Amino acid sequence: MHALVQEGLVSTRQCDASGVPRGHRESLVRSGRLVRVQRAVYDVTPGLGVLAGGPLGAGHDGARRRAAWTGLLAAGPSAIAVGASALALLGVDGLPPVVRPDVAMPGGSRRRPRGSVVVRCFDAGMPVERVGSARVAAPAWAVAQAVCELDRRHAVAVLDSALLRGLVGCGLDDVDAVVRGRRGAARARPWLALADGRAQSPLETWARLECVDDGVPPDELQVPVRDGRGRVVARGDLGWWLRDGRLLVAEIDGAGVHGAPDALFADRTRQNALVAAGVDVLRFTARDLATHGVVSSAIRAHLTR
Repeated sequence: MHALVQEGLVSTRQCDASGVPRGHRESLVRSGRLVRVQRAVYDVTPGLGVLAGGPLGAGHDGARRRAAWTGLLAAGPSAIAVGASALALLGVDGLPPVVRPDVAMPGGSRRRPRGSVVVRCFDAGMPVERVGSARVAAPAWAVAQAVCELDRRHAVAVLDSALLRGLVGCGLDDVDAVVRGRRGAARARPWLALADGRAQSPLETWARLECVDDGVPPDELQVPVRDGRGRVVARGDLGWWLRDGRLLVAEIDGAGVHGAPDALFADRTRQNALVAAGVDVLRFTARDLATHGVVSSAIRAHLTR
């Protein structure tokens, strides 16, 4: 079914093609089995919860994909997801919790916006790829479109994630070429130099940016930690070399990943390996990163101790 790959959403066009005409749709809306999201787009999850094996569009990732699908379905089958909407469908991390449904039409044509959907005049000749049945801007273009509109923290996190996933060139020259001349380019282009594809999560990106801003940038990312026989026993998220030659590692724990029992066991094993190798370890969470200066102050205090 269309809804299972569209975060629980279907268009009126798809309903008609599946034998659910307007009158039947209105009846389903009144009964609560169908919810009108906006003109031409319906949510079928009230009747799909069991079939889907769980809620569609759940969590921040699902909500962002759902926004992208809302734009594509509202604008019609020729629409192309662009900017943050395209990145959500491409699986890029680091986006804000809420993204706007952004689409463009082939050839740079424009239509009137529908509800929350923004229909852009973006880039005639823009390369287009497919993610399943969705048409999306090519990754370098989608990244360039997004970073010109995002704030610095989210823009650098998006760049890091796109690099990590191999969606853009390692030097970001392909992104820079699209950024040039765009509205917001003067603000966004310096952020490209801050990107590092070794960051494993947005939290690591934000911790690194905080430390860079506060004058204690890490010496290495994903720093290898070796035991007495020279074997790599772990990798630290962020690393600083201390004056005595030892290593300080900052571990950035995300609740979603590190809260699971298996992850907790793996984290304990990993931390034991770090300590056994003579490494100083500081651990931080998303809560620490919610207030600027918590991470960088702890790092600075340890470095100057």
